[in-house]
Amino acid sequence: MALTLYVDTARWRAHQQSVLQQFPGLVPVCKGNGYGFGHERLAEEAALLGTDLLAVGTTYEAARMKDFFSGDLLVLTPFRHGEEPVPLPDRAIRSVSSVEGVGGLVGARVVIEVMSSMKRHGVLPEDLPKLAAAIEDVRLEGFAMHLPLDRTDGSDAVEEVIGWMDRLRANRLPLHTMFVSHLKADELARLQQQFPQTRFRARIGTRLWLGDHDATEYRGSVLDVTRIGKGDRFGYRQQKAASDGYLVVVAGGTSHGVGLESPKALHGVMPRAKGVARAGLATVNRNLSPYVWAGKQRWFAEPPHMQVSILFVPGEAPEPQVGEELVAHLRHTTTQYDRLVDR
Repeated sequence: MALTLYVDTARWRAHQQSVLQQFPGLVPVCKGNGYGFGHERLAEEAALLGTDLLAVGTTYEAARMKDFFSGDLLVLTPFRHGEEPVPLPDRAIRSVSSVEGVGGLVGARVVIEVMSSMKRHGVLPEDLPKLAAAIEDVRLEGFAMHLPLDRTDGSDAVEEVIGWMDRLRANRLPLHTMFVSHLKADELARLQQQFPQTRFRARIGTRLWLGDHDATEYRGSVLDVTRIGKGDRFGYRQQKAASDGYLVVVAGGTSHGVGLESPKALHGVMPRAKGVARAGLATVNRNLSPYVWAGKQRWFAEPPHMQVSILFVPGEAPEPQVGEELVAHLRHTTTQYDRLVDR
């Protein structure tokens, strides 16, 4: 009895191939929990795609992934002086976001991140004159730009990249490779056409692994079902049942990521109104679970436990049976399954 991630493998891989066709030379990204699939599985998928380079989040991830992927590994988190040293093979490439960082990686393979409108980290335009001398002591694999997902000011992503290409060229810095994130296929094609001597490589994670929502599905096994009457007390906190129904114990708890949510950026009146409504219901212990039964998302009877969740299913709904599975709408990047089943 488990929380299972079911994968329509043929469909999932067909989607990966479609993304590869749109973004020739793409660099698959495998970071965090491996987008819900795990590092080892995504390393296998990247190898099947024929890529020579896989991007990971941290040096710790690179140390694990080196045993699963035989190609080069690009560490996306920039090098910082004083960081804990992690032994990595020569096929590991470090990102750097400052001239000082370049100076701390003498002899290493590096990708230099420039400061985009994300304003997260990166070399600034005024640092470029000093960069030309610093790169003589490293093996430069290219430059990189991490771009924002939304452009509420109406600005153009391509123009932002072009601006940096012009600055780098004006400072006589090598432009053989530019790694980019969050560009559309047509935007990448525009850049490649304008700068034919530069190889643009898109670093893609979410779109590659999670772009076809119908290729994957989480399901939790029903472990126990208990009939309950209105006013009966239950659970850790001994709350009273508001009506007759069933307490359904289903696989999947906080250790799996069930009940955990990352903050969302809300735009527009309706999403904000729904957010206020959810917050109001939570104050009276009404929290909607990710589990679906008989066509409806069901309420948590109480907060999720470590490995299971208890749902309340009203008496007028069909009674779930032990061993059945409930579809669960879970966020891949915060979910840890018990098992993955290809089908």
